[in-house]
Amino acid sequence: MNQAPGIASADQVVISGFDVTCGAGRDPQALLEAVLAGRPAFTPVTRFDVSGRRARAAATLPGSPVLFTEIADVIEAACADAQLTGPQRADCPLMLAVRVDYQLARMSAAERADWSGAGLARALAQRCGLSGALRTYTGACVAGSTAVADAACMVAAGRLPRVVVAAGYLVDPDHFALFDAGRALSDDGALRPFSAGRRGILFGDAIVAVVLESGTAARRRGVPAAARLAGWGRAGDAYHVCRPDPTGDGIARAIGSALRRAGIGPDELGYVNANGTGTAHADAAESNGLSRALGACSARIPVSSTKSVHGHALEASGLLELVVTVLALGCARLPVNAGFLGPDDECRLDLVLDAPRPAASPYMLSVNAAFGGANTALVIGAP
Repeated sequence: MNQAPGIASADQVVISGFDVTCGAGRDPQALLEAVLAGRPAFTPVTRFDVSGRRARAAATLPGSPVLFTEIADVIEAACADAQLTGPQRADCPLMLAVRVDYQLARMSAAERADWSGAGLARALAQRCGLSGALRTYTGACVAGSTAVADAACMVAAGRLPRVVVAAGYLVDPDHFALFDAGRALSDDGALRPFSAGRRGILFGDAIVAVVLESGTAARRRGVPAAARLAGWGRAGDAYHVCRPDPTGDGIARAIGSALRRAGIGPDELGYVNANGTGTAHADAAESNGLSRALGACSARIPVSSTKSVHGHALEASGLLELVVTVLALGCARLPVNAGFLGPDDECRLDLVLDAPRPAASPYMLSVNAAFGGANTALVIGAP
């Protein structure tokens, strides 16, 4: 397939460094082992009282992690992985996707300035020696993947040589209570994407950072890329404030845009890391969207949702699942769709079950969707 108009002349965008910590593991290798084994990280919540809730499980880090410290640590590690020098960091901005402190609404106006998403981004950029906070994304479950798409556009256009994109979410009592009251959380301790008997989502902590860089800049520095961000796409359907368009139209258009930008057809894809939240409406709608976007290929492209292992990390989900997809590409093995009980006629997908499969293509797709009809798709290619 030919490149989309105007894309062929743009510089390649590569991932030159990354780091992650989440409930499934405090480093990329631990996370990779968990998703390949299909080993869910959900345990009883002890961070706050859930005795009055229907759901009582999440994939959380032990102890009492501090969001600022955790994000700063993964940014430092990602920059080190990308071999960025001090001057290179000082010329590199931060784009942050974050679920802001749940206590923000209870703070005074003076306190809010420091603890807002923008305030957190500024403090993190200063702490990590970056040039400043370029943008902050604080809403919806596509915040992390939207930040990646925006950063990639800037790098590909030559506006910036590199950008650090970071995201963070720690499971908090307010959102846990809100989703539990809306009966969106699974009450059986498992998140079962695309499965018969699925009962809803489960949350998970996630702190992630990636360095997106132009291929030219990375080569000049002699730094090997972990992967190429070959394509990205976004689409909105505005079907309902929280229920997805059952036809999957928005997801399909986002995927189509990402594939066109990457210059590949569905037949060249070897894996889809799906949004797969484990809810009845969303999984069925996504299955329809994948079928619309991928056509006949949808019946044979392997699919899994790694949320079944690490949980739903809200604003950090898109970046977390991008890193999982990069890890899968690097080891040429496909993560397991955990928690599966049996097939559902509304989710006719080639799910990776029981054991990881070998990857058969150098291209993989990561899909995310959010309330309000926001949809993103990221195509990852071998470097």
